[in-house]
Amino acid sequence: MSGAVDLSSLKQPPAGAPAAAGGGDYAVDEANFETKVLRRSVQVPVVVALYSQRSPGSVELVRTLERLVGESGGAWDLATVEAESNMRIAQAFGVQGIPTVIAVAGGQPLADFQGAQPEAQVRQWLSAVIDAVAGKLPGGEEPEEVPEDPRFVAAETALEQGDYAGAEAAYEAIIAAEPGNEEAKGALRQLRFLSRAQGLTESALATADADPGNVDAALDAADVEMLNQQPEAAFDRLIAVVKRSAGDERTKARTRLLELFELFDQAEPFVVAARRKLAAALY
Repeated sequence: MSGAVDLSSLKQPPAGAPAAAGGGDYAVDEANFETKVLRRSVQVPVVVALYSQRSPGSVELVRTLERLVGESGGAWDLATVEAESNMRIAQAFGVQGIPTVIAVAGGQPLADFQGAQPEAQVRQWLSAVIDAVAGKLPGGEEPEEVPEDPRFVAAETALEQGDYAGAEAAYEAIIAAEPGNEEAKGALRQLRFLSRAQGLTESALATADADPGNVDAALDAADVEMLNQQPEAAFDRLIAVVKRSAGDERTKARTRLLELFELFDQAEPFVVAARRKLAAALY
């Protein structure tokens, strides 16, 4: 996650928001986010798992969390969010990859991790979260209200209405006025990636593999790999394109690769390693 995280915009779902669709008792969408996450988190920490049905690793992580919460004796609660159908929730948390897991306590994010993790590490993380909030939650009190920024409200409203261009323009206007606004920058990067990638299917991988010289196919395949929580595979695919191409095609692949780097913390080891590979491919 990057920038400040403001969950206040999710206290009231947009008009006509549908109820949670499937996923059992832990499924959460905008219609029940306030009840199942914000209000519940003043009693016990709520672990919010954002996942995609197209990412087997994230689905498996959700299953692990569902099993662990059943063993917890009520020490924490779980909220599972299908990210692609709940973009406002993913945006509010500043999610940059799937799966992402965030612990919410007292109405505010407390800790998070990204990517599938072994069960032992998940258990250790949960123990740390429970220890961190022991005796500190306000019980039945409402979390403190945070005033909404009308500029972000306008962007989110456009997004709810399916106006991706309008949402993008709204975020760009915020950044133009405040070049250092990391929340807007992160939201804009995520919006551009999701709006571009959400219509792609797994067939893009086979298409790219069958025609290595097709740069556009490689770009689509890299996006699918990102959605599948395989950033290293996406990076390696585009670096290979940079190595074997020249001119406009090389520039196109390099530009897309740099955009994908920006979806992550630049200190992540796999990003640092990929940047070194890119430098070697270029020079």
